[in-house]
Amino acid sequence: MNIEIGSYEAKTKLPELLRGIQAGNRYTITLRGEPVADLLPAEGNKDENAVAAVEQMRQFMMSTTPVKGVDVKALIDEGRA
Repeated sequence: MNIEIGSYEAKTKLPELLRGIQAGNRYTITLRGEPVADLLPAEGNKDENAVAAVEQMRQFMMSTTPVKGVDVKALIDEGRA
């Protein structure tokens, strides 16, 4: 459900609005009757996205063959110069 609310009321009732967001409400904040912002739930859990990205990197590293004849330590030291 999308509810319009004035900016002053949004400022004074922010904790109440946040509880409403947790309950599934969405708010459009208006300034002098014109919509200026939407207050809605944050997108999914970012920690889950990070875990998935790490797992994808691990799978990629395990699926490729190592490059032979490359001295990784020398490359690291070269980058520090």
